[in-house]
Amino acid sequence: MNPIIIIPARMAATRLPGKPLADIGGLPMIVRVLRQAQAAGAGPVVVAAGDPEIVAAVEAAGGRAVLTDPDLPSGSDRILAALAHLDRDRARDVVINLQGDMPFVAPGILAACLRLLADQPLCDIATVVAPEASAADRANPDVVKAVLAMQPDGLTGRALYFTRSTLYGDAPVWRHIGIYGYRRAALERFNAAPPSPLELREKLEQLRAMELGLSIWAAMSQEAPISVDSPADLDQARAHARSLP
Repeated sequence: MNPIIIIPARMAATRLPGKPLADIGGLPMIVRVLRQAQAAGAGPVVVAAGDPEIVAAVEAAGGRAVLTDPDLPSGSDRILAALAHLDRDRARDVVINLQGDMPFVAPGILAACLRLLADQPLCDIATVVAPEASAADRANPDVVKAVLAMQPDGLTGRALYFTRSTLYGDAPVWRHIGIYGYRRAALERFNAAPPSPLELREKLEQLRAMELGLSIWAAMSQEAPISVDSPADLDQARAHARSLP
């Protein structure tokens, strides 16, 4: 495999405008994400930026960024636009999509996605899950749950479904973490397809991939990384930064 990590980012986030440049412990959030991705050793890391301010921040930190059309409708569109610029010879056959709002994502999570694609030839898309944080997660529609056929190792599983609905029973509930490792052909097929019925019903784009017949596998993480989607999340991230050595 010949992987690349691409981090889509834009300033016009609905709930927290300008969040890629939000200061977290003296660093813009996008720079923290960049450094965590670089530490994974899972391939070169590039930010697919929707705004020149993001490009400037990344380059000032010694990273690489590609300016993409700010009007692109989704992160996957932004990733493919950056990939077309970076890899005209199509040498990169695996693309890891890391959201630009996970400033403390563990590098091992990205490496685990890559291992899944290497170990499971039938895996089109690799992703990550974490155990429920509390029993309240089971009925919380904001917590996306992954329904998995677990492998004997207990560390990986093949996804059967993703849902916002309540899950019952005594088995663990897995929270889905929005990190994806795509085989390039799968990413292109997913992006070319219109939103699917289940995707529209659940408001979960990974269901489009499943309705297309693409196989999604998940690796287990011990805990979900902090994701910054709101001012409260940003306060939590800043508090976490202050707690670091």
